[in-house]
Amino acid sequence: MTAADDYRFMARALKIARRGLYTTHPNPRVGCILVRDGEPVGEGYHRRAGEPHAEPNALRDAGADARGATAYVTLEPCCHQGRTPACTEALIEAGVNRVVAAMQDPNPRVAGAGFERLRQAGVEVVHGIMAAESETLNPGFIRRMQTGRPYVRCKLAMSLDGRTAMASGQSQWITGSAARLDVQRLRARSDAIVTGIGTVLADDPSMNVRIEVGSGGGIGYDDALLQPLRVVLDSRLRMPASAKMVGLAGDTLVCCVTAGPNQSLLEAAGVEVRQLTGNSGRIDLGKLLDELGRRQINEVLIESGPTLAGEFLGAGWVDELVIYAAPHVMGDEARGLFRLPGLERMQDRIGLEINDLRMVGDDIRITARPLVRSTAA
Repeated sequence: MTAADDYRFMARALKIARRGLYTTHPNPRVGCILVRDGEPVGEGYHRRAGEPHAEPNALRDAGADARGATAYVTLEPCCHQGRTPACTEALIEAGVNRVVAAMQDPNPRVAGAGFERLRQAGVEVVHGIMAAESETLNPGFIRRMQTGRPYVRCKLAMSLDGRTAMASGQSQWITGSAARLDVQRLRARSDAIVTGIGTVLADDPSMNVRIEVGSGGGIGYDDALLQPLRVVLDSRLRMPASAKMVGLAGDTLVCCVTAGPNQSLLEAAGVEVRQLTGNSGRIDLGKLLDELGRRQINEVLIESGPTLAGEFLGAGWVDELVIYAAPHVMGDEARGLFRLPGLERMQDRIGLEINDLRMVGDDIRITARPLVRSTAA
């Protein structure tokens, strides 16, 4: 195999891995392709947690042709028995003689041990091929394995003059239908959606995924979608048990500082209530991320008003901003994108690195990364 072949087949493995983009939680999205004599003989991807990983699926597809083949896999094969057998053993038993991996598994239970087990069995191992692309596929899994906390993505919609709602609070709809469908895709890949009680009381949102797999305008992937955990930050526990999201499929978690008289009503309706004490009567966002990490949440989507969005950004907890800018202006009396008190001088600005800029229907989608993250524990 030439270096060009390695990149070509790894690109195919990454494309296959994306088929699990919406369904593998809390596991990573992984693809595998088996190549023998320069020709693909089998491929597979991880569909969902508890089911076979990408490697055994590819081996099953290849059958006897796996012997003597090269396995291209987007993440280091696991070497431990979990809910499924170790992938290293499956590759060894099938007679694969070379493994090319995009990146080392950040899971401390693997973290290079999978590569070592393959080498001990006489399998040639190469890794680092298209590692950056593999990392992009699994930012939340990597972040959680490295820090215990999830990857935080903040979604906002604004007018071209940076406004998110009229002074009256009216905000439907700032963006067009194509952008709103794109947001459904962001929700579908997220393990949790976080909002504030102000948004719940003002808009009564559903905070669920409302697109059909494989339907026109849907996402076109094979498996049924998992509904993300809905998280409401509600310091004084004002959450009504009659809120729309409470009656929908999926779980709802309300985080508060002090319990309220409606806690029993919420719990009777199936809502989990969790106290997270913070300063000045506010929920500690660091504790929230710790809690979500313990729940094996990989990717979090913040969908909120300017106050909560500003708190996350100002504290340095936002990894990625996804901003939809609509081609209209709403005026200087309308509400802004972030509430960020204390930014008084030019040197106080929060810098952004724009990673992607594209049209989504009539709107502009800006994907950016804040340049400075918090060092707070």
